[in-house]
Amino acid sequence: MSASYFADQTFKGLKKMDAGDYESCRFVNCILPNSDLTGIHFIECEFENCDFSSSRLYDVFFNEVAFQNCKLVGLRFEDCNEFLFSIHFHGCNLSLSSFYQINPKDISFLDCNLKEVDFTETNLSDCNFANCDLHQAIFRNTNLKKADFKSSYNFSIDPVINNINKAKFSLNGLPGLLEKYNLDIE
Repeated sequence: MSASYFADQTFKGLKKMDAGDYESCRFVNCILPNSDLTGIHFIECEFENCDFSSSRLYDVFFNEVAFQNCKLVGLRFEDCNEFLFSIHFHGCNLSLSSFYQINPKDISFLDCNLKEVDFTETNLSDCNFANCDLHQAIFRNTNLKKADFKSSYNFSIDPVINNINKAKFSLNGLPGLLEKYNLDIE
């Protein structure tokens, strides 16, 4: 069990996070880049306008957690505790982050910057990528079954090495599926 338990609280402007379990808490304008969040549990929490860039996520527990307008650059989500991993991002910058080999219970991205994010061997079935910039994001042996890319852009996904069965794409997104063939699509 973690050191402390916090429930139904709002934390504003934190510059240091105490170890513990946080349930139904709200975090606003917390500036915590390069933090060590090892072993902290977040259950049904919301983060707004927070910065956790380059923070350590070893054994962090995220269950039904939402991030809105947060800076989450360079995070290694594969270091998190995968049990009941459920996380949603809206308007976040996740550039250079990694979701390598995770199998989330539920995950979605809305209006996010996902430049150079590593999704190698990740299970993103049913994931919604709504209006996301996926420039140089890595999809290799990734399960994208029923994922929704209709409004996303700048992606390059090789259908041969990824499972894209029943995934949704717009006509404008087709070049991102055919890039490896070096075609001129007009």
